Amino acid sequence: MQDVMLQDSRTDTRLKIFSGTANPQLSQEIACYLGLELGKIKIKRFADGEIYVQLQESVRGCDVFLLQPTCPPANENLMELLIMIDACRRASAKNITAVIPYFGYARADRKTQGRESIAAKLMANLITEAGANRVLALDLHSGQSMGYFDIPVDHVYGQPVILDYLASKIISADDFVVVSPDVGGVARARAFAKKLSDAPLAIVDKRRQDHNMSEVMNLIGDVRGKVAVMVDDMIDTAGTITNGAALLHKEGAREVYACCTHGVFSPPAIERLSGGLFQEVIITNTIPVREESYFPQLTILSVANLLGETIWRVHDDSSVSSIFR
Repeated sequence: MQDVMLQDSRTDTRLKIFSGTANPQLSQEIACYLGLELGKIKIKRFADGEIYVQLQESVRGCDVFLLQPTCPPANENLMELLIMIDACRRASAKNITAVIPYFGYARADRKTQGRESIAAKLMANLITEAGANRVLALDLHSGQSMGYFDIPVDHVYGQPVILDYLASKIISADDFVVVSPDVGGVARARAFAKKLSDAPLAIVDKRRQDHNMSEVMNLIGDVRGKVAVMVDDMIDTAGTITNGAALLHKEGAREVYACCTHGVFSPPAIERLSGGLFQEVIITNTIPVREESYFPQLTILSVANLLGETIWRVHDDSSVSSIFR
């Protein structure tokens, strides 16, 4: 099937893929999977910080996919994506799909206190008004964010990539226990546990004191003598997951693995993650990791094939959900 797909894509001049500057390596890997060259695009910053975008090939009547995670610096990468969408719209592209491997502002998806903004909805409005016809996102912080868009959203999951990697480990399936680092991630952890040989589930109960600060209180479930796999959608400052790992070791876990799709790694995440609590920290390449941020326990898996296959199916009007069956 893949060979047929690649052969078809090389002769399909209506499928165009352009990359922003946020994660060009992932974009190149996706293009290689599809058997395509990345579209020619000029992106530059003026002296005052304004962004200039010019497509350097025709996209009239084409199915265009714009690859740009809104990772740090989030505001700059988001603005770049909006201007790319606008350029494609004004160049008469038939369909414009914003491929957003990591959707910044996704955590601001509801009001938790009075007089707060719901920035995730605002971001959805901006992308829609810029001219996108569809969004392809990977592991949104919460599924409800899909409802903020007034255009179709294809939401895909990075779990299969991580599960395939864990399956290659020489660890008995009976030794695994999947741990949610907080109560809000229970549904995600339960789905992960079901696919990991229906492993048992444990939950870390924490009380957040302030933004980017958390305090672990207790553990629900048994991890004694087990290999604990902590599952989350992202690691930002790593306070939640390292506090949870310390508790798991205290409760008798044999080893602790951290698994997440998005490695945001805001300071002091690297210091916390490399402190010896984790056997391995497994992330994907939705966000580029700077070379100076690498540490021995870090493993980065590629989601290029997953996103490439999804892009092809969207272009071909085929089922996307069947990828995960």
